[in-house]
Amino acid sequence: MVKYNGINHLALVTGDMDKTIRFWRDLLGFRLIVGMGSTGYKHYFFEVSDKDMIAFFEWNDVEPLHEKEHGRPASGRIAFDHVSIGVETEDDLYEIKDRLDAADIWVSEVIDHGFIHSIYSFDPNGIAIEFSRSISENDVRGKPKIVDKNPSAITLEGSEPQHGKWPEIETTSPEENRRAYRGAGSELFQGKKIPNRLDD
Repeated sequence: MVKYNGINHLALVTGDMDKTIRFWRDLLGFRLIVGMGSTGYKHYFFEVSDKDMIAFFEWNDVEPLHEKEHGRPASGRIAFDHVSIGVETEDDLYEIKDRLDAADIWVSEVIDHGFIHSIYSFDPNGIAIEFSRSISENDVRGKPKIVDKNPSAITLEGSEPQHGKWPEIETTSPEENRRAYRGAGSELFQGKKIPNRLDD
């Protein structure tokens, strides 16, 4: 039985990798642990946790999405490329490959990316799915790798978050003003008190 271990990485799209690094690395504090690239191509990975990453492709002529309310349908500009689900072992990769092959669903061969081994397929909705196993001897969390042939000055600042690139917090949210408001899902608990921080 395959043992899944989370979303290995979510691959998104940007038209400006420098702004993306400033936001994810320097503002949010995610380490930049893989940077690959050459002329007209970049693929960078940020560490979310010890098992999860978020990745970005930089493609020419990509424009930011129009801001919209979360969860509302949209059309037009796109930011999502594929989701990568982590598995524990190479045997797990081949078991998934064999299942997809048996179901007559297209699946790639196992691809060696150096720090992960992956297979690729599509769900019935056409959503691109990758299954990835981390290669422990090539631990990019322990030893980040930037092999972009054309790194920007921002990239060359390193994998660690750079302080002083964003305004410092001057005013924190007062404890007495902190409250969780009802949202989608709260209807599951109609008639029951929904605890929030202030009720503890």
